[in-house]
Amino acid sequence: MASISLRKGNTRLPPEVNRVLYVRNLPFNISSEEMYDIFGKYGAIRQIRVGTSKDTRGTAFVVYEDIYDAKTAVDHLSGFNVANRYLIVLYYQQAKMSKKFDHKKKEDEITKLQEKYGVSTKDK
Repeated sequence: MASISLRKGNTRLPPEVNRVLYVRNLPFNISSEEMYDIFGKYGAIRQIRVGTSKDTRGTAFVVYEDIYDAKTAVDHLSGFNVANRYLIVLYYQQAKMSKKFDHKKKEDEITKLQEKYGVSTKDK
């Protein structure tokens, strides 16, 4: 019901608030159905992606139809206990996520490709 009052007022949301949530510290064996049960209480969900690889286990992305539903879910589910694990629910921010990639590794890969194909980046 809190989300309804937010919609009626002329409430301005902070810039980091968006419909996509990044969830960490999930139990490794959680199913998509359980995720829909937990997050569906706060509004219509467009999509849930649960990490399954070695690097992404215990994380998920939850996409809501409405930004106010996403805000309500973050407010209520941050610190929520699921299977003796406390959820960390954050707004997805592309800039922060891209920093997690190893830029040095990418630069080395580019250098190898430049050497392989004889491409020089130096001014002639």
